[in-house]
Amino acid sequence: MDDARISRALAGARPVPFWLDRPEAPARAPALRGRDRADLAVVGGGFTGLWTALQAKEQDRGRDVVLLEARDVAGAGSGRNGGFCSASLTHGIGNGLDRFPAELALLDRLGRQNLDQIEQAVAGYGIDCDFRRTGELAVATQQWQLDGLREAAAVLTDLGHAPVLMDARAVRRELNSPTYAGGLWDTGDCAIVDPARLAWGLRQACLEAGVRIYEDTPVTGVSAEPGPHGELELRARGGTVRARRVALGTGAFAPLLRRLRYYVVPVYDYALMTEPLSAAQLASIGWHRRQGVGDSANQFHYYRLTGDDRILWGGYDAVYHYGSRIADSLDQRPVTFATLARHFFQTFPQLEDVSFSHSWGGVIDTCTRFCVFFGTSMGGRLGYAAGYTGLGVGASRFGARVLLDLVSGERTELTELELVRTRPLPFPPEPLRAAGINLTRWALGRADRRQGRRNLWLRGLDRAGLGFDS
Repeated sequence: MDDARISRALAGARPVPFWLDRPEAPARAPALRGRDRADLAVVGGGFTGLWTALQAKEQDRGRDVVLLEARDVAGAGSGRNGGFCSASLTHGIGNGLDRFPAELALLDRLGRQNLDQIEQAVAGYGIDCDFRRTGELAVATQQWQLDGLREAAAVLTDLGHAPVLMDARAVRRELNSPTYAGGLWDTGDCAIVDPARLAWGLRQACLEAGVRIYEDTPVTGVSAEPGPHGELELRARGGTVRARRVALGTGAFAPLLRRLRYYVVPVYDYALMTEPLSAAQLASIGWHRRQGVGDSANQFHYYRLTGDDRILWGGYDAVYHYGSRIADSLDQRPVTFATLARHFFQTFPQLEDVSFSHSWGGVIDTCTRFCVFFGTSMGGRLGYAAGYTGLGVGASRFGARVLLDLVSGERTELTELELVRTRPLPFPPEPLRAAGINLTRWALGRADRRQGRRNLWLRGLDRAGLGFDS
């Protein structure tokens, strides 16, 4: 498709996240003014913070809980993602097998249990977020990717899943694209949701449970009283909060603990949303079971249908800015949107008349093992979870459970997991950080163009347990 057609398709796209561009978005809660005190203070109004606050109240209705958010609940990654609510706690079965082979079966069971409990919470709290347990369809767009799908199917089967391995004809019956060489449908371990409505529903459930929520309240510092039973004090714009325990769920944003700067980097991910498809357009691609879809390249795309039959199309580029820079101006990247649009029309040439209604970007908190890690500070009174690398919609509820166990000071099944006890390898300081990340991006793209062959740089990262995932 020529550049002029790409430009026309993008011309009407609103430069805001589709999920957040809604009249039903809740009014911003008041900012903190003065002093407050709580049993538990939660920093961050994304999925990790919301699930932490809500589960804390579920465990003990008498617990006094405060949640502080720098801007608006769900305004960052939780309201900008693709809405894939996966059972995986390890960023996919392959990453889990590589990093946690001894406890993979347990992590898989805990992940499926976690997804079941999210579904139950959505129903129990009456959250209208278009939650659909569709499963996820991984498609191969080149022959070299088929071996990886077969290996994943074998591991999933050993773990008790019922994956459906498909040849080109079978996968095209599910979703009609001339680019597909095969596919793997993991039938029940991923749900598709409207992420902003899920977050807003959790926000309302927190408020009804008695959580005090302060928005427009960036937290700028934390300090601890001496002694094992001293309170922590959060310093925020507008006041302070003193609490017995603190849970951090700030993702890629300005960490209150210096150590987190070495383990987490912000990577920008971008997405497009189409206008609603007509009945004829939808019929031309099939997609009757509405699975979430991801292709199997190193630089991969993810896509799904919305409740009103739009297609969200995202991924491919993963952009790091020198010095871990985060800025509102980086949410828009026209060169990436043009690339995404071109790939969309290559995948679905029968949709050549479709235009895009929204274009946006946002930051993913990435670590070198690609999945969440945990830790405590200040004598165990402060806990943190970070590094979900794009799969936090589902794993964040599990992360919240771990956080609550960690700050309780008790040993539990969750706190004894290798996943919880270990840390990823740190990123190097600048300028090595930017050089390494951008070299890795280039090498991954080159591998995709060379039938998956990984060069010396990528093989060295594999051996060192480092890497970068788009």
